[in-house]
Amino acid sequence: MSDFPFLSVLTLLPLVGALAVAFIPRARAELAKLVALGWSLVVLVLSVFMWVAFSIDGDRFQFHESYPWIPAWGVSFTFAADGIALVMLMLIAILFPVVILASWHDVDQSTRSAPAYFALLLSFEFTMIGVFAAADVFLFYVFFEIMLIPMYFIIGSFGSGQKQYAAVKFFLYSLVGGLFMLASVIGLWVVGGHTFDFAELAGAAATLDTETARWLFLGFFVAFAIKAPFFPFHTWLPDSGGAAPAGAAALLVGVMDKVGTFGILRYCLSLFPEASRWFAPAALVLAVIGIIYAALLAIGQNDLKRLVSYTSIAHFGFIGIGIFAFTTQAGTGAVLYMVNHGLATGLLFIVVGMLVARRGSSLVSDFGGAGRLVPVLAGVLFFAGLASLALPGTAPFVSEFLVLIGTFSTHKGYAVVATLGIVLAAAYVLWMIQRTTQGTLNPALTEVPAMSKDLTLREKAVVAPLIALLLVLGFYPKPVTDVINPAVQATLQDVGTTDPVPTVADGKAGR
Repeated sequence: MSDFPFLSVLTLLPLVGALAVAFIPRARAELAKLVALGWSLVVLVLSVFMWVAFSIDGDRFQFHESYPWIPAWGVSFTFAADGIALVMLMLIAILFPVVILASWHDVDQSTRSAPAYFALLLSFEFTMIGVFAAADVFLFYVFFEIMLIPMYFIIGSFGSGQKQYAAVKFFLYSLVGGLFMLASVIGLWVVGGHTFDFAELAGAAATLDTETARWLFLGFFVAFAIKAPFFPFHTWLPDSGGAAPAGAAALLVGVMDKVGTFGILRYCLSLFPEASRWFAPAALVLAVIGIIYAALLAIGQNDLKRLVSYTSIAHFGFIGIGIFAFTTQAGTGAVLYMVNHGLATGLLFIVVGMLVARRGSSLVSDFGGAGRLVPVLAGVLFFAGLASLALPGTAPFVSEFLVLIGTFSTHKGYAVVATLGIVLAAAYVLWMIQRTTQGTLNPALTEVPAMSKDLTLREKAVVAPLIALLLVLGFYPKPVTDVINPAVQATLQDVGTTDPVPTVADGKAGR
């Protein structure tokens, strides 16, 4: 089964599905939705088979495929996946059918085309799978750039509020970051022996002089920091998350942002180990600032979707300190955080979208006591909020704990300051829930017919798998951490760091 071309097939399947959905007549919106959902479920099933075929004790990169593309430039369609890429591919496969089902009624057929919207979603899945599966730096860059196109049209054409402004800002920020990376990609090709193959470049990068390696590292890092986004490159996310449809916003913060942190792990650390160690203190400072700064801004938000977007920026600060702490615990926690954040924040965005769709407003001040009218929806919002603040028993707690304990062993000060983010997370989540679903019922809510409708069967089918995964991984994350650990250890070996040896107090050794 391991000889099956999983990665190329997985990459192409959503693209074929997008073309099929795009040619469905606009009047047959239900058919377009069913085809899109069915296609995404096929991708999920194939991803499960790939997960089973992956050998934890096998090579670091598995499912290797390579097909010639531009031989004169040393470019090929090369695919391979380590444990980090595998868990991200699995996250993509899980979230897309959930989002498609959650977006069933998001498109107003009188003004917009449902087939076009769902075709864009599948196109976005194609680019997401491609960017995580690519093992050729040029191929990675191509997917890194073209992923902007479907999301740009989703925000600009199907969003709300200042959607055109948000779409352009999203596109320009990412494009500028991509240009920095393009300069580094070209430079790496010149000094790396005229090849874009990741394995060959990893060997060639070890011979780079210090100054060259640091400049190339910064080109990649800026692009990935914008995509993540890390402070101070974050300002595009609240606008994009606030304007995008709820389902698309869930993909934006649940999957697309992870390209940035994945890129740092795969390319910055592995290709430029000395530069990564050199830049680590600055990265840790930016990550900690991002945790506190974004949490404070989240507390002051009156727009639910912007609030959730700011929480994501804070969470990415935790992922950042986990990456640059250079310990196995912190690194595994950071990758696990990428997965758990995708599930928890994806659920939170979807549930917020359900609440906003009923009220017709995303402003917190337009709610108040909504739990009296929609108790089940309010309960799911409460659970999603608790998962987002990393309550023990939910999956994000495990990853946040690993990040902090792994960071504390090497950078105690950063870990202590980062824990303030946990307190602030409780503040912004619980205050949001208090102002929207608890307290005195806002009389205006009783005048909105949709606010009397609790979760439908379709909506329950949307949230149930995410809730189940957040609980299961909260109590038993071992199946995921077993896949992640070898890849994280290999990455730290590339960087040239080792875990600190625990110290034993005098007179207690051997007891």
